[in-house]
Order: sequence, then C-alpha cells, then structure tokens
Amino acid sequence: MTSTPAVPPIPSVALNNGVRIPQLGFGVWQVPDAEAVPAVRTAIESGYRSIDTAAIYENEAGTGQAIAEAGVARDELFVTTKLWNSGTVDWSGEQGRDRVLRAFDESLAKLGLDQLDLYLIHWPRPMHGTVFLNIWRAFEQLHADGRVRAIGVSNFRVPDLELLLKETSVVPALNQVELHPYFPQTELRAFHAEHGIATEAWSPLGQGGDLLAEPALLKIAEKHGRTAAQVVLRWHLQSGVIAIPKSVTPARIRENLDVTGFELDAEDLAAIAAVATGKRIGPDPAGFDWN
Repeated sequence: MTSTPAVPPIPSVALNNGVRIPQLGFGVWQVPDAEAVPAVRTAIESGYRSIDTAAIYENEAGTGQAIAEAGVARDELFVTTKLWNSGTVDWSGEQGRDRVLRAFDESLAKLGLDQLDLYLIHWPRPMHGTVFLNIWRAFEQLHADGRVRAIGVSNFRVPDLELLLKETSVVPALNQVELHPYFPQTELRAFHAEHGIATEAWSPLGQGGDLLAEPALLKIAEKHGRTAAQVVLRWHLQSGVIAIPKSVTPARIRENLDVTGFELDAEDLAAIAAVATGKRIGPDPAGFDWN
C-alpha cells in the first residue's frame, strides 16, 4: 500500500448532495497518456486523493492505470472526468441521450472503474441554444442510477447556469472554470454560493509563468518562506475554491500539495486582489465552439 504522505491532509468541501471532494486535486490536462501513469502515481503517493481528467485529454487509460497501481483504496480517491460534447455530434433528443450514456461507459472503461465520483459537461456551447439541457438530463439519469456520485458542469457562465436551474431538476454540484488571481470570477463565484454550487479552478496557477512572476506574489512568498505557486494555491483554499494544479515534475507535484502549513493575512489577500486584470488566458465560453 502507498505510504502515508508527509504533508498535512488537505481539507475537503461538501458538495450540495453531501459528497465530499478534496479541496486540492491533481489535474492532467495536456499530459500524454503514457506520462499520466507516472505523474498520477506520484501525485497519489504524495498525498493527492482527487484526480481530474477528461475524455478530450486522451489520458483516461493512463490515469486509470496509475490509480490501479497506486495501492490506495478506491473509496479514498475522488475521480473526475468530463464529457467532450463535440460540435460534430448531435446531442439532442433520444439519440443524444444515448450518446451521453455511451461516452460515460467509454470513459469508465478506460479508467477501469465501476463508479465515477464526478462527471462534468465540458463546455456549455451557448451558441447552440439549449442542447446542453438534453445532455444534463442524461447526466441526471446516470446520477439516479448510482453510476456517478455527483454531476456538474465546466466553463458554464451565469446565464447558462440560470437556464439549467430553471429547466432541470438537479442543481450542478460543481462548476469547473478558469479562475486565478488575474481572473478571480467574483460574480460567478457569488452566483455559485447563492445556489449551492461548488467552484473549482482549472489552471489555478495561470499559464506560461506570468502570474508566478508577479512581484506582489513573490513578495508574499518571501514573507512566508514559500513559493509563488504555494501562495496562489493557498489563496484558492482560503477563498473556498477547489483547485486542480497540474505538473509532471515530482518535486512540483509535492510542492503544490504542501499549502496547509501557513495562512495568508488580510494584507496578503489585499495585495493578491490588486493583481486582478479581469482578462482570461483561456477561451471565452460565450464563443468557444469547435467542428
């Protein structure tokens, strides 16, 4: 069995159906399938208990292999994957529902699991009207059948969520979105809080290293004897946000997990708030589509 991690345990968040998710998880976006095996294994050995992947990442098989080899009891792990609701597929009507169920089966088989902890719609694609409502109803069936413990969405905006809440019966447990100090998603997070939807951040450390070179963050990091990455992840935790940082470097995988031994004070939080630009580094869900 995997040895007990040296870092303190990560706090968990209760989703709106009572299922608990670790507040700090491990993401595998842009990690090739073969590299996912050692990366996820290292993450689990280091103490991560939440693993996030997606069908479009094409590394569900490698992620599943690492989970199988890690020697950690299944009920100690929280595994998330996402439906790639491709624009080349008709997701409407009964045919769309069946495609959702087949896609779920394929992801579960690649992961080598009998049950998923969290299943997400990857993008809202609002330019196609209410198609995501049909997908969500198939998600509701998967949840009712006990095949997935919680269902949620990714990259949904307030208008998308308002429509979902109006037209369907299960409130999403979680919305995974771009969120970091440059783009703190204040309005969306307030909507989530009002409706009992957990907020999860993809690319919580930004992309390209610009955020981690911010002088204000480096100053806070020096003050606490930490790295800028640890400061940003601590900011997520204190903000009540779930974060899923990604790395394939063992030292950084472990470093990103070691963020519970210090506290950001009011001065630190104000300095972090001041770096916000309101600009995305990823695509805008309002216009993101694909063929």
